[in-house]
Amino acid sequence: MLTRTAAPGPWTLHVETAAADADAAVLAQLPVTATVPGTVHTDLLAAGLIEDPYLDRNELLTPWIGRSGWRYQATLPATAPAERTDLVLDGLDTLATVFVDGARRLRTRNMFRSYRVPLDSADAVDVAVVFDSPWGPFDALDDEARRAFDSPSAHIRKMACNFGWDWGPTLVTAGLWRPVRIESWSVARLAETRVEVRAEQGAAGWRGVVEVGVELERTTTAHDAELVVRVAGASQSVVVPAAETSARLVVEVPIEHADLWWPRGSGAQPLHDVEVRLLDRVTGEALDADDRRVGFRSVEVRREADADGESFAFVVNGRPVAALGFNWIPDDCFPHRVTHDDVAARLRDAAEANANILRVWGGGLYESDDFYAQCDELGFLVWQDFAFACAPYPEHEWMLEEVAAEARENVVRLMSHPSLAIWNGNNENWLGWDDWGWKERLGDRPWGERYYLEVLPQVVAEVSPHAFYWPGSPYSGTPEVYSNDRSRGVVHLWDGWNEQGYQVFLEDRARFVSEFGWQGPPAWRTLTDAVHDDPLRPDSEGVLHHQKAVDGSLKLARGLAPYFDEPTDMADWHWAMQLNQARALTFAIEHFRSLRPVNMGSIVWQLNDCWPVASWAVVDSAGRRRPAWFAVRAAFAPRLATIQPRDGGLALVLVNDGVEEWSGSATVRRVGLDGLVLAEQAVTFDVGSVAGETVALGPDLARPGDAAAELLVADVDGAARAWRYFTVDRDLAYPSPRLDVVAEPLPDGDVEVTVTSDTFVRDLTLHADRLDAGAAASDALVTLLPGESVTLRISGTDPAFAATVAAAVRGEAPVVRHAGDLVG
Repeated sequence: MLTRTAAPGPWTLHVETAAADADAAVLAQLPVTATVPGTVHTDLLAAGLIEDPYLDRNELLTPWIGRSGWRYQATLPATAPAERTDLVLDGLDTLATVFVDGARRLRTRNMFRSYRVPLDSADAVDVAVVFDSPWGPFDALDDEARRAFDSPSAHIRKMACNFGWDWGPTLVTAGLWRPVRIESWSVARLAETRVEVRAEQGAAGWRGVVEVGVELERTTTAHDAELVVRVAGASQSVVVPAAETSARLVVEVPIEHADLWWPRGSGAQPLHDVEVRLLDRVTGEALDADDRRVGFRSVEVRREADADGESFAFVVNGRPVAALGFNWIPDDCFPHRVTHDDVAARLRDAAEANANILRVWGGGLYESDDFYAQCDELGFLVWQDFAFACAPYPEHEWMLEEVAAEARENVVRLMSHPSLAIWNGNNENWLGWDDWGWKERLGDRPWGERYYLEVLPQVVAEVSPHAFYWPGSPYSGTPEVYSNDRSRGVVHLWDGWNEQGYQVFLEDRARFVSEFGWQGPPAWRTLTDAVHDDPLRPDSEGVLHHQKAVDGSLKLARGLAPYFDEPTDMADWHWAMQLNQARALTFAIEHFRSLRPVNMGSIVWQLNDCWPVASWAVVDSAGRRRPAWFAVRAAFAPRLATIQPRDGGLALVLVNDGVEEWSGSATVRRVGLDGLVLAEQAVTFDVGSVAGETVALGPDLARPGDAAAELLVADVDGAARAWRYFTVDRDLAYPSPRLDVVAEPLPDGDVEVTVTSDTFVRDLTLHADRLDAGAAASDALVTLLPGESVTLRISGTDPAFAATVAAAVRGEAPVVRHAGDLVG
């Protein structure tokens, strides 16, 4: 039987080649104990030799680390004797040379692959892994090539955002970032296991198929082997004669009347164990094993010509699914630190925000097996980018070979997951070719097109032929049509944030939006734990350092300007920018969903952060949900009511993305800010699954008597509510509410806070983290008419919070906020 032994070391970290500006005080204290999996930065941090680069401006003290060469070293213990003993390295970041007992055995240049080094025996071995600076390939270019291919990430198969992004620091890493182990085996092992699972509809219902393809590696021992596959009570096997020194085998197991796996919100997620066993036919011993959990489903992307262009819609098990979700970036700049619980917390954030799809972005990683397994269990569809982002990539032969190998390994690894719905060639590289001046800069040099139209689709077609591949995001379906064409394919919409304000979303009738968003600061406690400026201001050094977007502060101010005067007080600035982020996302999502079925996908940029920063995330790096998270949760509700402009007037649009039809009634009122009803319209509706219904509102509702003192409110079935205002906040005659706050401890340790307002109050939000670092409120951005109340549950705190929040409100501390705070 193949045995796997972790290679714990102890490992030590040494400098191999110091950068010219290296910190001499740090170098003098090397070597230090190293962690595997790990990285140089975190080892130096654990040894107390560098300051935390996430805090203040400490990042600026670390560039020399990425420009130095490093050596990890360990003596690995002897293992049980076997015919073959291999050193297996699951992830090397990135330019590594592996020495075993002083002999060079391996040279790598790809972070996204694993490696296997045969050892001469099962005896103890000395292992050294030497990492060159990841900047080396870029620094070695001549000036002309550096101007043409100006992104260092394009010259190395490494996580692109390590070199900095508009939400992330420049922390150029090196290290053994995934586990290292020794494998001992005899006779044969499973060198590659491909598990493809599909559901096929027939006359008798849905039929499941599990197809297992394996490649064997054998020793010279002449034993017949047998491959056995078991799933859901069924099994199939095939014998491998000893004469076949290497073999490729396929075993297919049919499952009649399969229980279907569905995306969340569309059905259940039944999973089944698949056991793959390689047996020695002579001894009966299990030589190797590979177990998976799978679900039966069919996934396609429906592209059909229509009056608006060409559709782009996910269809799962024959049923259209409206895709609502988030882009996912690496959850930490040092990915080895991301735990199962970290992933679970972020996926819980996405699930509780009513999302059903996550796009794993191409400037980051192919995520851990644990990430996809949790997506399977929770019912997320996963849109998986290949690791290309925002740069022209040279098409060197060595890189073509690396990309093909990288793609094959990761498609093989991930193809069994029912959550895996789409493979995507790159992030924004077609857009770069169309809009960013690459054509002029590059001339006739290859820029990466061959990866997206040849290498990657060929690998997917060969390895996982039933998977769907798409050449890019954004991409229109053909290089002959502009990549960000709104009438077909998938688009990225950044004109609003970059230039025009979020009202510009109304001009788009995009078929599927795979990126759009709005920036805001992290939670107050997250910001102040990371930035210690005194005084803390929107333009203080630390705050600006944690704003990585080009002109980010200017764009925040410009986006706020149509609605509010820019605050000068730091607390008001923080609240205003968080509120505007939430408003922008609500505005965009409700617009896109109101176009159903023209638009069938809205994927927000982004769910998570990798460090404390002003960004587009709805959950910050400390796991605190920004107000924008609550806005998205409401806008992603399976049943949505929204008031939208239509044909020169206004309409109530009811959107049903659920499985069951939605029938009911609604009342739309034009009311004064004092609560007086000025006009009213009753509506009945019947909305089918994944559909929308538009009901025109009469002119007595759509036209205010006094825009500054009136609003529209639609109450639907006593459960859903929609609001519409006739003017911007600056011009609204906001009353000064008297808020009655009652806080009571609950038996389970949470605190219940009930807020009642005697007047209209908009976007009421309790910033619980200002009072207790662990406290979080169950809702935010609540709008109340005069006399209405809201009850919030505060978790993560203790009963003393009840008295604390009441005192804070009495003291007029910036804890309970609303939109009117920012006006006049």
